[in-house]
Amino acid sequence: MYDLIFYLELGLFHVLDWNAIDHMLFLSALTIVYSFKDFKNVFWIVTSFTVGHTLSLFLSAFDILKPDSQIIEFLIPATIILTCVYNIMNLKLNSNVFFEYTFSIIFGLIHGFGFGNYFEILTDSLDTKIIPLFGFAFGVELSQLVVVLAILIVNTILIKLKIINRINYVKICSALIILLSLNLIYQMI
Repeated sequence: MYDLIFYLELGLFHVLDWNAIDHMLFLSALTIVYSFKDFKNVFWIVTSFTVGHTLSLFLSAFDILKPDSQIIEFLIPATIILTCVYNIMNLKLNSNVFFEYTFSIIFGLIHGFGFGNYFEILTDSLDTKIIPLFGFAFGVELSQLVVVLAILIVNTILIKLKIINRINYVKICSALIILLSLNLIYQMI
């Protein structure tokens, strides 16, 4: 039971840790186009991301697949940038739910591999990695939903009160997120 709670807390703080800003940037990029009324759809998009994230942790923890960490560290901010570009290009179109779920899973795979080595070190001496894996995944999901809920509330307030129109809001937020993501890439060089 201790392991489950420990890894649940680890998952919670993995997302909420400012040193792991990539999660915050990705969740922001993922949700800036939505309002609170879209929570059900956003829930499933975020859950798709968590499924991908958990799958890559599983593959890494059990030595099934271990991509090059430098490539993954580059791909993480690249997925954030691609999400923002999609947001900007898709402003006047209806969202494509299948596309969004599919890419959330794929991007979750990439982001999960970014944490895979650390997770493997944490669980290396354990008899079973399944309980820690599910505890961690549940913690990640809970914290992501809290972050997404906060972003959706801010989005809804800003748009509904006409503080800024939706198109400009998405463009400005996406541009800022792209700049921060480019900085993550620059820091790797």
